[in-house]
Amino acid sequence: MIKLAIVGTGSMANNHALAFKAIKGVNLVACCDIIADVAKQFAKTHNIRSYYADFDKMLDMENLDAVSIVSSDKFHAELSLAAIRKGLHLFCEKPLATNPEDAWKMAKVAQKTKVINMVNFVYRRFPALQKARSLVEKGTLGDIRHIEAHYLQSWLTGKHWGDWKKTPAFLWRLSKNYDSSGALGDIGCHILDFVTFVAGDISKIYCQIKTFDKGVKTPYKGYSLDANDSANILAEFVNGAAGTINVSRWATGQMDSLFLQVHGTKGALKIDSDTGEDKLWLSVGENINVPKWEAVVCGKCATNYERFIKSIKTGNNDVPDFSVGARIQDYINACFKSDAQKKPLSIK
Repeated sequence: MIKLAIVGTGSMANNHALAFKAIKGVNLVACCDIIADVAKQFAKTHNIRSYYADFDKMLDMENLDAVSIVSSDKFHAELSLAAIRKGLHLFCEKPLATNPEDAWKMAKVAQKTKVINMVNFVYRRFPALQKARSLVEKGTLGDIRHIEAHYLQSWLTGKHWGDWKKTPAFLWRLSKNYDSSGALGDIGCHILDFVTFVAGDISKIYCQIKTFDKGVKTPYKGYSLDANDSANILAEFVNGAAGTINVSRWATGQMDSLFLQVHGTKGALKIDSDTGEDKLWLSVGENINVPKWEAVVCGKCATNYERFIKSIKTGNNDVPDFSVGARIQDYINACFKSDAQKKPLSIK
């Protein structure tokens, strides 16, 4: 039985609790939050035996095998490194850290100590994404030439997500004084992982970042509202392909949409979350001369939660591991620098 604790008991932690409790061989034995009452309520909701407000105390008191980090982004590195020192396997929410230096330190220490480590890029669960990677690896599309991708949300344009002006869970994401890296860090990390998992690593980035007026006087209820809302990325890939990657929270008419289209010398594929997680659109063979897209239903694949537990059981670290998270942090950092310097930057 794998004994696991959840650290940080906000809204996303509920997903972790439900997912891990559904996996055979996992025992969710403890949770921790800096606000004791929040941890206590979380423990009650998910029938967890012990709750703590002190992370170090939890590590000392509990005989754990693994920890799931769902805290604020700025604490990911500190908490993960403390858990690694105890020899615990680590499952960490994205982004892995708030800067590449911390992210790579986490990756290298985890690798050195040989603990299982994984960052939760949740859209790896898309069967269509896994199929797309397989097709590209097999050479079905030929040499990759062009990529288009976006992650679009619209919770700043209306109230179908809820009223952002009244919800701290939205407000902190808009504010640098709450250490938010904006849309680029929050959803940009997802689409950057989505793209590079299929199309390969990025070698050069040119990025424009925008923060728009929200129609209210700032600071607003203590929130600065100055984190970025949209980012437009021109990317050059190691394989020579060119691409555009866009993220925005001002995408009117788009609820929560991920899209990827990859064009090669022998054909193309696309994934559109609005049509389903398991559907891949493919244009190859004679279809590229029509042109015509055919839908491929891709079945099921494991979630990151399942991959993590399987990795612990087998001792073979599956992806996305911390090195993947650190690489994504490199891209995000390059985006911020490119926007500040108004020029393209190479990725080392």
